[in-house]
Amino acid sequence: MRKLFNFNRQKKQTKKDDVSLLAKLMDQARTGKEAAMLEEERLYREGTVKVIDFIAPSALGISSSYLQIGTVYVRTLLVAAYPKILPIGWVGAIINMDRPMDVSLYIHPIKTEKILKTLRKKATQIESEINIEAEKGLTRNPVLEMAYRNVEDLRDRLMEGAERFFRFALYVNIFGQSPEELDENTGFIEAILNARSIFTKKAVFRMKEGFDSCLPLGTDKLDAGINLNTAPLSTSFPFISTDLSSNEGVLYGINQHNNSLILFDRFSLENANMVIFAKSGAGKSYAVKLEILRSMMLGTSVIVIDPENEYRYLAEAVGGSFIKIALTSPSHINPFDLPQDEEENMDEILRANAANLLGLFKLMLGNITPEEESILEKAIKEAYALRDITEKTSVKGLRSRTVPLLTDFYEVLRNMKGAQDIVMRMEKYTEGIFSGFLNNPTNVNMDNQLVVFNLRDLEDELRPIAMYLVLHFIWNKVRSRLKKRLIVVDEAWWMMQYEEAARFMFSIAKRVRKYYGGLTTITQDVSDFMSSRYGKPIVSNSSLQLLMRQSQSSIDAIADTFYLTKREKHHLMECNVGEGIFFAGQRRAAILVQASPNEDRIVTTNPAQRLAEERQKQEKL
Repeated sequence: MRKLFNFNRQKKQTKKDDVSLLAKLMDQARTGKEAAMLEEERLYREGTVKVIDFIAPSALGISSSYLQIGTVYVRTLLVAAYPKILPIGWVGAIINMDRPMDVSLYIHPIKTEKILKTLRKKATQIESEINIEAEKGLTRNPVLEMAYRNVEDLRDRLMEGAERFFRFALYVNIFGQSPEELDENTGFIEAILNARSIFTKKAVFRMKEGFDSCLPLGTDKLDAGINLNTAPLSTSFPFISTDLSSNEGVLYGINQHNNSLILFDRFSLENANMVIFAKSGAGKSYAVKLEILRSMMLGTSVIVIDPENEYRYLAEAVGGSFIKIALTSPSHINPFDLPQDEEENMDEILRANAANLLGLFKLMLGNITPEEESILEKAIKEAYALRDITEKTSVKGLRSRTVPLLTDFYEVLRNMKGAQDIVMRMEKYTEGIFSGFLNNPTNVNMDNQLVVFNLRDLEDELRPIAMYLVLHFIWNKVRSRLKKRLIVVDEAWWMMQYEEAARFMFSIAKRVRKYYGGLTTITQDVSDFMSSRYGKPIVSNSSLQLLMRQSQSSIDAIADTFYLTKREKHHLMECNVGEGIFFAGQRRAAILVQASPNEDRIVTTNPAQRLAEERQKQEKL
């Protein structure tokens, strides 16, 4: 029985071995098939085109002092030593250089415990040297004492956690299309850094490691850093580039510091207001028209007050409305028009409009006594009452009522005591030589995306009155309908000469943001603008400012207002047409305003270019 049991057990064992052998053979066959499939897949992948095949250079040459990648030459500089004191943001001088290069900064934290041990040994060593010199009877050594104080101070701050220690490395990859250009770029960058007492070295015989260290891989293959604590390391904070862009909105120009684009959406800032100061011929109207053209492409409506007929060609080119305001013009604006703002009650509308009308009458009549101002206020209220417009009238009910004209107001004044002097001064606007200017119902259509009010043919005496009137009319339209708008007031210094006009423009600058609008104020007479007590408030209520070429007489006023440096003052006096300084909040950059050839034909104000274009049109006809 025992033999039979052993035989059966051996038989079972033989079966298990056979199964194990079969399984092993099957595994080998499967492994062989998988290996064959993997080999086939490898051969297939080697024959396919990958992204790396497109971006890889045709050849890579490694030299002791540079790399040649295709047709481009690369050299790596590393910063080896720093001065004792560095200004905050000194790395910005490197980042904003107008040279092709890549910059990499590596910051490796070091454990505080290790540094404290090293500093303790260093403090003991210095103290020992001081004691040895004292025992020899030598006078005190200020260098050793200062070093001891610095080490002890650093130890205290490290123990308190106010400071940490780091290993800091700065590498720069410089590019050139030829060895000569590479040497020129290298010399330029070294000169800038040496002027700041920053000592650099070329990564000789380690150019490949240097190139790899500047790739966006985060691998410091050069490992050529120095030890810095938190305070000096903070001066190398790199994100202070002079890039001045919100990456959306309108292209204003080219940043002359680093050739980047200055893009801004005015309506994304705290307010959409802008002021532009420049002398005649500096390119301010060109820049504004370019902004108008590009803003319209984004769906923004634009209203322009044009005192010099500079925007007519632009309006005709884009199919806008060109409205001529003159004594004999068929276009009229009634100063007694009311805004149909349903969010306000009638009492608020009448009070606000009465205040605006008083400002207009002060421009028309000159100096007004408090008694005369009271008479005018009563006459305004009675003129509206004659048309059945009172505080009890609903805003919707205004559509079925006719607002009074200046003639109605004049008749009310004639029947009021104490108004004889006002009536005599008012006659020239109702019955005299200026009677066709203000004494007609409004027939101006504002439905177009671009509307230009031209005031060129008005007398100088009437021009500030017309600008106030048009601005008042525009403001009523803005309040009546919420819409993305820009209001452009060219030669604003005309209005800033008069107290009431300047106050009204300042009120628009403060309130237009609530109605999804922005005010652009343009002037060439900076002294008149800034001499008004509303000049600086208008500037401070503008998120964007553009300064272009200035005259010697106005540069000091500009410098005081915008806190310009000596270099910026010199730039504004010496810059070319179309150049200037662009401000966005606390940031600023030198700007070059440029247009495409098609845009240039539309927005140019060069008389010779205009005549040449007209001549070409006539020749084609």
